[in-house]
Amino acid sequence: MPPKPPPTAADPTASAPAPGSAPAPAPAPAPASDLRLLLPTIAAWCAAALLLDLTPRHLLLVLLLAGLAVLTATALLLCRRQHLGRGRILAAAILLTISAAATCTALHTADRYRGPLPALARAAAEADGAAAPIEVELTVTRDPRTHTSRSRGSGPPHPVLSVDATAERIVTPVEPPTRTRTPVTVIVQGGDTAAWQRLLPTTRVSAQVRVLPATAEGAETGAVLLAQGAPRQLAPPSWFQRLAGRLRAGLREACAELSPDARALLPGLVVGDTSAIPEDLMAAFHSTDLVHLVAVSGANLSIVLAVLLGAPARAGTAERGGLAALLGVPLRLAALLGALLTLAFVTLCRPDPSVVRAAATGMLSLLALALGRPRQALSALAAGVLALLLFDPRLARSYGFLLSVLATAGLLTLGRRWSEALRERGWPHHLAEAVASAAAAQALCTPATVLLAPRVSLVGIPCNLLAELAVAPATLLGFATLAVAPLSPGAARFLAGLAAFPTEWLVRVARSGAELPGAELAWTPGWPGTVLLALAITAACFALPALLPKPGPATPAGPGSRARRVRLLLAAPLALALLLLLLRPPALVRVATGWPPADARLVLCSVGQGDLTVLPVPGSPDSAVVVDAGPDPAAADTCLRDLGITRIPLVLLSHFHADHLEGLPGVLRRRSVGAIETTTLSAPPGEAAKATAWARAANVPLLQPTPGEHRSAAPDLSWDVLWPSGPLGPDTPGPNNASLALLVQAGPLRIALLGDLEPAAQSALLARAHPPRVDVLKVAHHGSANQDWTLARALHPHLALISVGADNSYGHPSAHTVAHLESLGATVLRTDQAGDIALQSDSPGALHVLTHPRPGAE
Repeated sequence: MPPKPPPTAADPTASAPAPGSAPAPAPAPAPASDLRLLLPTIAAWCAAALLLDLTPRHLLLVLLLAGLAVLTATALLLCRRQHLGRGRILAAAILLTISAAATCTALHTADRYRGPLPALARAAAEADGAAAPIEVELTVTRDPRTHTSRSRGSGPPHPVLSVDATAERIVTPVEPPTRTRTPVTVIVQGGDTAAWQRLLPTTRVSAQVRVLPATAEGAETGAVLLAQGAPRQLAPPSWFQRLAGRLRAGLREACAELSPDARALLPGLVVGDTSAIPEDLMAAFHSTDLVHLVAVSGANLSIVLAVLLGAPARAGTAERGGLAALLGVPLRLAALLGALLTLAFVTLCRPDPSVVRAAATGMLSLLALALGRPRQALSALAAGVLALLLFDPRLARSYGFLLSVLATAGLLTLGRRWSEALRERGWPHHLAEAVASAAAAQALCTPATVLLAPRVSLVGIPCNLLAELAVAPATLLGFATLAVAPLSPGAARFLAGLAAFPTEWLVRVARSGAELPGAELAWTPGWPGTVLLALAITAACFALPALLPKPGPATPAGPGSRARRVRLLLAAPLALALLLLLLRPPALVRVATGWPPADARLVLCSVGQGDLTVLPVPGSPDSAVVVDAGPDPAAADTCLRDLGITRIPLVLLSHFHADHLEGLPGVLRRRSVGAIETTTLSAPPGEAAKATAWARAANVPLLQPTPGEHRSAAPDLSWDVLWPSGPLGPDTPGPNNASLALLVQAGPLRIALLGDLEPAAQSALLARAHPPRVDVLKVAHHGSANQDWTLARALHPHLALISVGADNSYGHPSAHTVAHLESLGATVLRTDQAGDIALQSDSPGALHVLTHPRPGAE
C-alpha cells in the first residue's frame, strides 16, 4: 500500500503540531481539477441530443460529416509545428468526440428503421388503424411498467402495461419468418397484464401482437405493438436476473407487515421500486425536492461502496478504507470487489439513467484506485458521461440523466467550495458539509426542473437536510433486509422493521414539508423560466458572501462592527420575507394580493381537468362545504389551504370518476371533515372502493342523499339535491348520469351545480324537478358538447362557470357550448383561463367576480 500522504488543510483529521515542536512541513497541495474532458463531453452531449431525430435519408450524410470531422481533427494534430497549442488539441478533441457521438447516434437511430416492423407501422398509419395480427419473438429489456390511461370523455382511468423489448423474429400471414433486431414497446391491456407483469429482463417470449400506427419520427422504439394475448416463454431470464428478481421480491415480502407508507417507500429507497408508492406521497416527495431518494442514484451507490471502501472523503486519495481496510484486503482486490458490487447494484436496481451514470463514474474511480493513483472526480464524471452517451445516445435527452449529472457536478464543484467557506465562518464540519451539498445540488438542478414543472420548492434544502439523518440508515438496513430475505424471512422482517423507523422519518419530513402553505412557488414555465431562475441563483451566489463575511478582528465600535450591523439589517428583512412566503398567512396574503376573498359565496378551484367547488360557510372563515375533489390531491389541498379552509362539515362527491374523486386525500389532509356524501351508483367499482377506503382511513362517515333532500350548513347556505330523483333507468345509464345535481342558495345567489350529467339525465331532471332560474350555472361535464339546451334555457344563468384543464385532450370546453351559453346572455368564465374563480354577492342582482391565476395549472 502506498504511504499515506500528509493531511491537507481541508482534511478534518489534520492535527496541529504539538507546542514547542518543529513546524510541520507545508501540506502538499491538492491536485487541481482536470477539466480537459469537460468541453468535449458537452459537445458530444449536444451532438447526440440534436441528432436523435435522424431519419434514414439523413444517416449517410451524418456519417460523411463525422468522417470529415475526424480528418479535420487529424490534420490539426499532425500539422507540422514544434509544439501543439492547447487550443489546437482541445479543438481536435471536440471534433473527435462530436464525430464519435454522431456516428453512435446514427447507428443507434438505424436500429429503429431496421427490419419489417417499422414498415408495418407506417402501413398501419396510412391505413388509419392497427395492422393484422402477427407473431413476434421478443427479448425483454426492461421491467414492465404500469401507467394509468384515461378514456376519452373523462372516463375512468385504467391500467396499461408497457414492456420494452427487442424484436428478434417476425412471422406474418403473408411472408416467411424474418430475423431482425428492432427495439419495440409492447402495450398490454385487460386480463393479460398479469402474465406480462411477471416477465424479467432477458426473458425470451413469443406473442401475438398487432403493430400500431407509427408515431412521430424520432421515437425511441422502432414500433409499438399491442399484445393480443399472454406471452409464451421461449427461454428463461439469465441466472443473475432471476437472482435479482428473487431478491427484489424478498424485499417486498419482508416489508409486507410495515405501515402502508413504509411498506411502499422502503423498496423505492433501496432498489428504486416505486410501483406501490401512493400518488399523494410521491407528490409530497416532488414538492419537497426529495424525489431523488426514490430514484436510485449515486447517493445509494456511494453509501454501499462506503461500507466496503470507506467514506467519500477518500475520493482524492489512493487508499482503501471501510471493510477493505479493516480486513486487510489488498488495494487491487478492493477495487475489483468494488467493481463487482457496482455491477450487482446496477443489475439489482435496474439500469436507469441515474444508476448507470453513478456506476460509470464509480468504475473509473475504482480503476484509479486499482492503479494506486489519486482519483479526479470531475474527470471521472466527464469520462463516465461521455462513455455512456456513446453507448446509449438516448441518454442525451433523458431528464433523469441530466439531473443526475448536474447534481453530481454541483457536489464536486460548488459543494466543496461552499463547505469550505462555511467552515471558515465557524460552522461545524458536518453541518457545513450537509448544507453545502444540499444547496449545491439544488442550485444546479432547480433551473432544469422548471422545464418539467414550473414551480420552485422553498423547502427543498431544509427537507433534504432533515432527510439526510435517515437516508443512510434506511438504505443500509434495506440492503441488509434484501440480502437476508432468501436465507431467513424472519430475520428479513426484523431488519425491515428496523428500517421502517428511518423510512417513516422520511415520510414525515416529506408530508410535513409539502403541507406548508408556501412549500412551492409557481414559476414561469419553459426556457424563459429556466434562464430567469438561473440568473436569480447566480445573483444569490454572489450576494451571500456579502451577507456572511469571514470573521475577522474588529473593535466593538470599529468599521467591522458597523458593517456587520448593516449586513444584519439587510439579512433580517430577507429572512422575514422568506418566512412569510413559506407560511403565507391568509390574512396577510389577502391584504397583499386580494386573495383569498373575504365573504365569498362560491370558489371554483383551478385543479386541472376536473371539478372542485368550495361553498364557504358564512360567519366561519375557516369552514366550507366542498363539492367534488378534482383529480389531484396536491392541487385540491393547495386551493383549500390558500382559502384558509380547515373545517369541512360535508364533502359532496357528484360521482366516482377520477377527475372528481382522486383529489379526495388532499381535501381530507389535516382537516376536520364531518361526512362525505356520494351518489347512489357505485361505479366505476375501483374508484368507488377508493372513496370508501379513504373515508375509512380518515374516520369519516360515507353517506348517500335521499332524493329531493334539503340541507343547510348555515342560515345563508343551503342546497337541494335535484338529481338523482330515484333509481336510474335504462335511458340514463352510466356514472356521469348518476351525478349529484344541486341547487344551492348561497346568500342572495342561486347556483346550479350539474356534475357531469349528460343530455338524457339533464332532460329528465328538468321534467321531474322543474328548477327555477339561477344566477350561476356550473356547466355540466366541463363544457362538453353533450348538453340539453332546454335545461340551459330554463335555468337562464347570468354567469356560466366551466372547470377545465388547459390544453386537455378531450376538446373541452366545446366552442359550440360556449357560443350557445353566450347566446343565452350568460358570461362564460373558464378555470383554464382565469384560474380560481370566486363570487361575492351582498344583495340580489349584485355579483362580483374575482380570479386568481395559477401558473402551470393543466
